[in-house]
Amino acid sequence: ADVWLMLDRECDEASRARLQRHLDECGSCLEAYGIEEKVKGLVNRKCGGEHAPESLRQRLSIELRRTILITNTEPDA
Repeated sequence: ADVWLMLDRECDEASRARLQRHLDECGSCLEAYGIEEKVKGLVNRKCGGEHAPESLRQRLSIELRRTILITNTEPDA
C-alpha cells in the first residue's frame, strides 16, 4: 500500500524517503516497484482520457457514504 502512495505522490516526504531508502537496498522490492510503475503508466496512457459514467460515480458516492455511516455507528471501545 505504501508503494502505491509513493507512486501516486500521496505520501509525506518522510515516508517517501524511507521507501526510497528501502528500494535502494532491496533489489526484489525495486523490481516489483518498477513493474507497478510500468503498469500505472500503461493504465494512464490507455485510460487517462476516459471518464467513468455518471451512474458509476453516483453508486460509488452512495457506497462510500454507507461505509462511513456503518463505521461511525460502531460503539467506542
